[in-house]
Amino acid sequence: MSRPPAARDAVLDAFERILIDAGERAATLDATAKAAGVSKGGLLYHFANREALVDGVLDRFARLVDDDIAVLERAPEGAIAYYVRSSVAVGSPLDRAAVAATRLAQAGHESAARTIRAVRERWLEAVRRHVADPTVALAITLIGDGLYYDSALHGQDPELGVDAPPAAELDALVALLERLAADPVVEEDAKRPVVE
Repeated sequence: MSRPPAARDAVLDAFERILIDAGERAATLDATAKAAGVSKGGLLYHFANREALVDGVLDRFARLVDDDIAVLERAPEGAIAYYVRSSVAVGSPLDRAAVAATRLAQAGHESAARTIRAVRERWLEAVRRHVADPTVALAITLIGDGLYYDSALHGQDPELGVDAPPAAELDALVALLERLAADPVVEEDAKRPVVE
C-alpha cells in the first residue's frame, strides 16, 4: 500500500493538534486548513467534510494501535514489561492520537467512543495471549491505564511530578505482575466457582 500524501498527513496532524490544544469546537475545517498550511480546497481534496477528518484521525489511531500491538507481540522484554513500561509514553504519536480520540468522544462523537472501546479490548486481548489468567491480564491493562493517566496528568511539570515512576519502582511493578501471571495458584483460584 502506498504512503498517503504529505499534505494529507499535514491536515491530520493539524486537526489532531487543534483537538488536543483547543478542543473539538475549535477544530473547524478553516482552522485545520490554516494550521496545516493548505487551502480549504486542498483540505477538501483529501477530506470531503469534517466527519471524514474525524474518521481519518480515528483510523490513524487504530493503525498506531496495530503497530503497538505488533511490537508488544515480539517485545524482547516480554508482553507484560512492554505494556506496563509503554503505558507512560506521553507525547508519542500514539499518545497524541489517543488524546485526540478522547477529545472527540468527550464531545459526543460515538465513533470515537466506539474506537476507544475497541482499542482497549484489543490491548486486553493482546495481553491475554501472554497471560493465562484473564483476571491478571485485566489487572495488567488497568494498571497500564492508571500509569498512562498519571503520566498524562503530570507530564514533565516539576510541580506536579514526573512523567513516569522511578525506574526501580517500575521494575518492581513489572516483576510483581510477571510473578502473578506465572503463579499457577492464581490461575487455579480463578477457575474455582464462587461460593456465596
